[in-house]
Amino acid sequence: MNFTSGAAVSELLSLDHIRNQLIRLEDTIIFLLIERAQFAYNKKIYQPGAFQDELNFSGSWLEWFLFEIESFHAKARRYTSPDEHAFTPLDKLPQPIIKPQSLPSLLHQPAAKHPSVNVNHRILDFYIQQIVPGITSTTRIAKGKAVLEDDGNYGSAATRDVEVLQALSRRIHFGMFVSESKFLEAPHDFIPHILNPNPEALAGLITKPAVEAKLLIRLANKARVYGGEMDADGKVVEVADEEMAARGKIDLATIVSMYKDWVIPLTKDVEVDYLLHRLDDVPQSQIEVWMKGKTA
Repeated sequence: MNFTSGAAVSELLSLDHIRNQLIRLEDTIIFLLIERAQFAYNKKIYQPGAFQDELNFSGSWLEWFLFEIESFHAKARRYTSPDEHAFTPLDKLPQPIIKPQSLPSLLHQPAAKHPSVNVNHRILDFYIQQIVPGITSTTRIAKGKAVLEDDGNYGSAATRDVEVLQALSRRIHFGMFVSESKFLEAPHDFIPHILNPNPEALAGLITKPAVEAKLLIRLANKARVYGGEMDADGKVVEVADEEMAARGKIDLATIVSMYKDWVIPLTKDVEVDYLLHRLDDVPQSQIEVWMKGKTA
């Protein structure tokens, strides 16, 4: 989200503005997954200790890659922005070397009684376990046996992995802005379920099945177009093989299921977790004003 465009807080938190940001991230995520899909599975880069001798690092190649890249990004103040969340614990990253920008206050920030919402560990897990095997060549036949596909492009594959993970993290944690926008539209609807914590009721208030259904259709269409082949004149190349036509440069079913089974549910978890702490440190007088708005 561009916080320095001079836009008012109300504009930045409008659902239309947030929705446009999320739609743009769909494009980003699909294109990055297509880039990752050109390399083999390369399971070795996800195995802890596989590069212990080279790195003197007990984690995986990808975890080391994340740490090194996020260390640089932390120096450039990336994680001072409210829509960015590091996979590496912040206390292990360096401080910014340039002064943080003065950004508008868009999210509720109570005292440090509750840690910032961060589900990156769950994003990393489903990406490695579910997404990468679904979009890459995982096995090949050698001497009559199936062996794991490994093309040795560990640096290139991990670079694409980090880019996908960062985009997924931004998309999922955008749920906090969605929650704040919906809360401010009708705080009196949310307050009773926050004061008497009811995650299921809060999830019901923010869930729009029709919107989610349209998202999945839009996503499948985008993946089909972006993952297709075109000739020199820009015309779509017809593929005779139905399976190959459905897959294109990337498996369409994996993209859709990623959103349906992981991105949407995780975003909802972020939204609910944020709402459960939305009244932390809020004066009782303000809560009463919000509740009076229900009968005004």
